[in-house]
Amino acid sequence: MLPAEARLRRSEEFRAVMRGGVRAGRRRLVLHVLPEYAEHTKAGFVVSKAVGNSVVRHRVLRRLRHLVAERLGTLPEGSALVVRALPAAATASSEELGADLDAALRRLRLSPSSRDNTGPTA
Repeated sequence: MLPAEARLRRSEEFRAVMRGGVRAGRRRLVLHVLPEYAEHTKAGFVVSKAVGNSVVRHRVLRRLRHLVAERLGTLPEGSALVVRALPAAATASSEELGADLDAALRRLRLSPSSRDNTGPTA
């Protein structure tokens, strides 16, 4: 579970990150990141009805929340992250979702290994 100060809650926060940030898409998810958004690093999730029924959506949400919680400390301090699940996420394993999340973070140069040499780009 993400701590309260690490969660995006209001629609205005989600809108600001999705419209003002950079994004990287993968087969099962799209990652939106807005650097220097707040005092603490924050994350939010969008899992629409296109992903599946309530049971499927909540399963995908739990998996994504767990994966992001593991990686939250590696992101630049103060950045905001929105993870938007695509319909293919419904049938994906946690390992596949994690691989897509890591690939998106690398593409945005937000994973620790990609920041070592080049630094973040916007």
